[in-house]
Amino acid sequence: MKTILFSSLFSIALLSSVQTHAGKEFLNVSYDPTREFYQEYNQKFSEYWKKSTGQDVDFKQSHGGSGKQARSVIDGLKADVVTLALANDIDEIAKAGLIKKDWQKEFPNHSAPYTSTVVFLVRKGNPKKIKDWNDLTKPGVEIITPNPKTGGAPRWIYLSAWGYALKQPGGNDAKARELVKKLYQNVKVLDSGARGSLTTFAERGIGDVLLSWENEALLATQGLGKDKYEIIYPSISILAEPSVAIVDKTVDKDGNRQLAKGYLNYLYSPLGQDLAAKYNFRPRNTQVAAKYAYKFPKIKLFTIDAVFGGWAKAQQTHFVNGAIYDQISSEKK
Repeated sequence: MKTILFSSLFSIALLSSVQTHAGKEFLNVSYDPTREFYQEYNQKFSEYWKKSTGQDVDFKQSHGGSGKQARSVIDGLKADVVTLALANDIDEIAKAGLIKKDWQKEFPNHSAPYTSTVVFLVRKGNPKKIKDWNDLTKPGVEIITPNPKTGGAPRWIYLSAWGYALKQPGGNDAKARELVKKLYQNVKVLDSGARGSLTTFAERGIGDVLLSWENEALLATQGLGKDKYEIIYPSISILAEPSVAIVDKTVDKDGNRQLAKGYLNYLYSPLGQDLAAKYNFRPRNTQVAAKYAYKFPKIKLFTIDAVFGGWAKAQQTHFVNGAIYDQISSEKK
């Protein structure tokens, strides 16, 4: 029987597609774990926008693996804004001519209003004694994680493991490749997106450890899940910076630019930051971050720019067709 937790998540996801306001339509194309956050955010922003402008707006959401969502926009899905898991996915939309190429300059913090990181979700008591990235390579450990070819979270996960190996004494690319190869050889189910992996691990009961966004892991340990799972913070992980952008071609055609700008700016407001923290994303606002410090343990983090030279380079090296991820996926144990 499905738990109340996941029944509730399913109901919320259904509600996110229901039209609740007559008037101008507005679509936010986002990645998997933001469903609940943007459901409430849309309600709060709608009230603010109505009070400020008198305009009713029909806010809609679309969710899935970040890479697949970017491809949908490129292929014709009419998004007004995108709020995706990584900057490279927005860069791909920009290459298609739908978003201006300097989009990261439009909003603070390189257009990344909140952050997250990668953690391990294990079953209560941590029966496989998983404490750090190297433990994931041990024989008999069954891993659940999404596919780096279709989602944003799994690319952050992959790079977290690679960066961990590089930062060990004597670490180098050869040792990182070996660790990551062994890790993926232990993957039991490779879902297309982060929410699918959470469902596989928590609802279907498959696997010993879920490699997860911190916000998804926190979601799983709330309510009925608090006695079923626990979160393991590795010794080092990556600073994940989900990005946002206006889809210029859409808003200029439909006259939604001011609405889109207000919508994304509101993410940086105290209320927007508070909502992000409520839904387990790490806020940028220092006052809000201090308020929710109890929720987010301090952890040693590295950035993609410092270790991999930025997303464009990491994408070419690891994730394009024929790159390292494809190579290690084709290698047998």
